Amino acid sequence: MSPDHPPGLDLDRLRVLLDRERPGLVTGPLSGRLIEGGRSNLTYAVSDGAARWVVRRPPLGHVLATAHDMRREHRVISALHPTDVPVPRPVLLCEDEEVLGAPFYVMEFVEGTPFRTAEQLAPLGPERTRAAVLNLVDTLVGLHAVDPAEAGLADFGRPDGFLDRQLRRWAKQLDASRNRDLAGIDELHATLGRELPGSPAPTVVHGDYRLDNVLIGGENDEIRAILDWEMSTLGDPLTDLGLLAMYSSPLGMPDSPVSTTAQAPGHPAPAELIERYATRSGRDVSGVAWYTAFAWFKLAVILEGIHYRYTLGQTVGRGFDRIGDLVPVFIEHGLTTLQKG
Repeated sequence: MSPDHPPGLDLDRLRVLLDRERPGLVTGPLSGRLIEGGRSNLTYAVSDGAARWVVRRPPLGHVLATAHDMRREHRVISALHPTDVPVPRPVLLCEDEEVLGAPFYVMEFVEGTPFRTAEQLAPLGPERTRAAVLNLVDTLVGLHAVDPAEAGLADFGRPDGFLDRQLRRWAKQLDASRNRDLAGIDELHATLGRELPGSPAPTVVHGDYRLDNVLIGGENDEIRAILDWEMSTLGDPLTDLGLLAMYSSPLGMPDSPVSTTAQAPGHPAPAELIERYATRSGRDVSGVAWYTAFAWFKLAVILEGIHYRYTLGQTVGRGFDRIGDLVPVFIEHGLTTLQKG
């Protein structure tokens, strides 16, 4: 298909739907392009020449709707949009698979940059980089301050037993990808299970909170939108903090196919981010080492799954041949984090 008609996006059918459900919204012929960088669901920018929107849908050919729940994503941004949490304005949810071949939703297009690597952050300079990352923490505090019941999200998840279910879920994922010995991963999982902390009061949890899942823009480099809510739920807010701390830690592997932004000049260290979160949220973060180690474990499992699919010839693209070398690094970081506390 042409760049203006990417696979998975039937612009003619989309136009018919929008004209019927949102009369007057579209004023000209639609064009669309796939937004690169998505790791799971497909994201398209759509324009009528005067305005722009974003369409989110599951991967092509995907049949497990529960893993790519468009209703869930649309519901959480619809609930959060009236609050101070920066999310795109929702436009429409379509669960009729006859339109695009899968459920999807439309939201406003938000200008901004998702910074994915230290190299992309470097042109901002140390002061702007530091301010942007600290603002990332402050925005997370704001998300966790939302009362789920007041936002209409009281039934958005099952917070009781949240950490135990998470640990079992990722252990199951690991078992599904086992085809080699991974020193230390069973020890990491077992230790996490033995030292399971008690959770604070549940909040809306993003589930994948990091710098490249937000859009930064404007003169003050403000966070204009938090994106990619597919893993959101009600649960332990410190899981978001632990993941953010993990992604703010240097991997110690030059030219890694999976990068963090930690090496950018001016990037605050994880300890400063944790302290800022504690000060601004008022939450006890004394057990954050467990949550950070769990984040290392979770990412090790995800990377091992990618490596496993690579060995089966099911992945295509650059860097997949080196993913397997990263897994022991993530395991070691997880074990070290637990040992240091």
